[in-house]
Amino acid sequence: MIKKLSFIACAATAGLTLSSMAALAEDHAFTEGPVVNVSAIRTEPGKFDDYMNWLDKVWKAEQEASKKMGDVLSYRVVTVEPRGENDPDLYLVITYKNWATLDGATAKADAISKQTEGSVEAANKNSIDRGKIRRVLGSWTGQELDLK
Repeated sequence: MIKKLSFIACAATAGLTLSSMAALAEDHAFTEGPVVNVSAIRTEPGKFDDYMNWLDKVWKAEQEASKKMGDVLSYRVVTVEPRGENDPDLYLVITYKNWATLDGATAKADAISKQTEGSVEAANKNSIDRGKIRRVLGSWTGQELDLK
């Protein structure tokens, strides 16, 4: 009889715990959505088309490879009118499935570099060359909050 009462008490406690956890999840007016990374880019004078060609050939291939891996949901290039000489004229926007897809990012990027540019060394050299046609002004990463 004591074992039966103990089991009932444990079951009741577990039930109350689970129901309170569900109530906590419902306390928010949102659910956590995908993760977005935005990079602000300023192309050097006269180099916009050169940079767009690199984006079309290499960056797009990298993003497509990441989509096939299931890490990237979408990507896009947004052009904007710069207000001053140190403002971006492009934003590169990548939407990731979640924060966990950024775990092991270096190893994933190396594998994609080998696939799209032949080797990590070639990708590093191309990165140096890209510095002649654009400047990275900064970036931010955040998470979408989907309203219920």
